[in-house]
Amino acid sequence: MDLEAVRTFAAVAAAGQFQKAAADLRLTQQAVSKRIATLERDLGVRLFTRTPRGAELTIDGQAFLPHARELLRVAERAVGSVRAGRRPLRVDVIASRGAGASLMRGFHGAYPEIDLDVVMLFDVEAAVTGIRSGAVDASFRAVRAPGRPLPEDIASARVLDEPLELLTGPGHALAGARSVTLDQLVGHRIWMPGIVPGTEWAAYYDDLVAEFGLTIEATGPNFGSDVLLDTIADTPALATFMSERTRLVWPAGHDLRRIPVTGPVPVYPHSLLWHRDNPHPALATLRAHLAAVGGGHDAAGTWRPGWVLPD
Repeated sequence: MDLEAVRTFAAVAAAGQFQKAAADLRLTQQAVSKRIATLERDLGVRLFTRTPRGAELTIDGQAFLPHARELLRVAERAVGSVRAGRRPLRVDVIASRGAGASLMRGFHGAYPEIDLDVVMLFDVEAAVTGIRSGAVDASFRAVRAPGRPLPEDIASARVLDEPLELLTGPGHALAGARSVTLDQLVGHRIWMPGIVPGTEWAAYYDDLVAEFGLTIEATGPNFGSDVLLDTIADTPALATFMSERTRLVWPAGHDLRRIPVTGPVPVYPHSLLWHRDNPHPALATLRAHLAAVGGGHDAAGTWRPGWVLPD
């Protein structure tokens, strides 16, 4: 069914005259008559009866009118759902407790009038696919794996270098330290079951191990943060890394310790990725906000993977 013909039908019904409807639609009267004739042929019924006073709806026309108006309303909503600035800005934050989610909470606080749709995709491949297809407008991603540069149509900007912290239970040998150096961590077992081979965060920790001789174990299934915290609290031989902005809550009896890591401070470099041709106006606002609140990158006394490409 031709939507423009339906729109013309509704205009004639409202105006009561073909001539006035043609003027309202900025069409010739001949074009209006042709559209109505096409619609009547498609429906197999007459919609109007011409009278000296203009055009009156037939019984079939009266029956069709409310449905025609609903068709036009649905079409308008459909267009509005994808028109730049009319739909929510959709952003991938990887995880609800991570830095990306924290940055988006800050953005929402600064711009509460902007509608947001926050999603969580698995890895950079899924994020890039989503950005290129239009499923998401932007994604927070930490690093680019060696030999896997971003496609040319994907832009990126570093938005945050996030320090890592050591998380231990009360019985761990380093539990009483106010800070620990990377050299002090050599020989200690750092358990991180959430590391998945082939992901950008796996590549990051592989580089950290190679650079400083750490022992990072990714053995066992990943049952989520609650089980990880339970295990770290009860196992003096194990510790884990947590990013500084990761939001965690644990039972008071766990007595877990978050200990800054220094000498140098390992930082996890987060970037925002987006399609170069994305027209959503809120995307520019998000980028400007992140540029304004972002911390110093490559600051003295910090370490990040040497293979991360500059933005």
